[in-house]
Amino acid sequence: MLLGAGDLGPDWHEDDARTGLPPWPWEQGNCPNYRSDDYPAKSHRRAAVQRYYRLADGSSPAHHVVETYEPGWAERNVDDVRRVLLRCASYLVLGSQVSFDVVDPDYLEGPGMLIRGRIEHADISNTVTYFVMLRRGETVSTVSLPDPGSQAAVDSIAARAVARLG
Repeated sequence: MLLGAGDLGPDWHEDDARTGLPPWPWEQGNCPNYRSDDYPAKSHRRAAVQRYYRLADGSSPAHHVVETYEPGWAERNVDDVRRVLLRCASYLVLGSQVSFDVVDPDYLEGPGMLIRGRIEHADISNTVTYFVMLRRGETVSTVSLPDPGSQAAVDSIAARAVARLG
């Protein structure tokens, strides 16, 4: 169910898929309002796989995690993510401002959520990452993608991720 590098675009290369249970994609250990125990769904994951993708120029990587939850817990995971995005909408870490904005709470007509993450640095250019979270049944797919420069590019990658979910 993981995207291939070609799904992101012609200049992307994939690292090896990683097995084992990766960290929950929404951990925010540096956010002062984040307490891991407040988000119970992640402890009900049955399986998860992840893959990193990189560009030849060494710019910010992309990342994809596909998680399978116990019955009823994928929907609760979406609720947990919404709470993280409220509690950690903006916070300071190591002199940089981290913020999250929900661009579309019912992305692709309801199976997902589109989030824009931003890291504002005082002395270097800001970093923007888009997060596409999609749920189908008990499976949740989360793609993090450095700003590709257009909403159409994000939508195209999201459509490919939806197709992978079946």
